Amino acid sequence: MLLRTQFLGLVAWLLPCFLTAALGAAASINAGSFYAELARPAWAPPGYVFGPVWSMLYLTMGVAAWLAWRERGWRGMGHAGWLFLLQLVVNALWSWLFFAWHRGGLAFIDVLVLLALIVATTVAFWRIRPLAGALLLPYLAWVAFASVLNYATWRLNPQLLG
Repeated sequence: MLLRTQFLGLVAWLLPCFLTAALGAAASINAGSFYAELARPAWAPPGYVFGPVWSMLYLTMGVAAWLAWRERGWRGMGHAGWLFLLQLVVNALWSWLFFAWHRGGLAFIDVLVLLALIVATTVAFWRIRPLAGALLLPYLAWVAFASVLNYATWRLNPQLLG
C-alpha cells in the first residue's frame, strides 16, 4: 500500500509539470520557424536543444516536488508547494508571451519573475530535503541562461518581439 501511495504521489507531482510542458508546447507550435527567423546572439543554442533539455528539467522538477512532499506531506510543505505550483504557471506563461504573442519585453519580465520564484522554491525545498532543492539547481541555471538569452534576442529583434 505504501509503495502504491508513493507511486501515485510521484505521478501527482509529475502531472502538473508535464501539463506545464504541454501548455508551453501548445504556445510554441510554430516556435521552430519563428526561432529560426530571429536574429540571435552567436552563443544561442540551436532550436533542437530546447525540447530535450526542458523534458529533463520537467522530470527533475516533478521528482524534487515529490521528494519534498514525501518528507512532510502537503501540509508540512507549507508555502513550498504553493511556490512550486506558482512557478509552473509563470513558466507556462513565458512560452505564450514569447512564441505565441511575440512580446519579448513582457517575456523578459516574466522570466525574471520565474527566476525569483525558482530561487524561492529551491530554498524552500532545500530546507525540507536538500536533495529536493539540489534537483532544482539545473532548472535554476537553465532559466538564468534563458533570461539572458531572452533579453539579448528581444533587443536584437525589436520589430519581431515588440
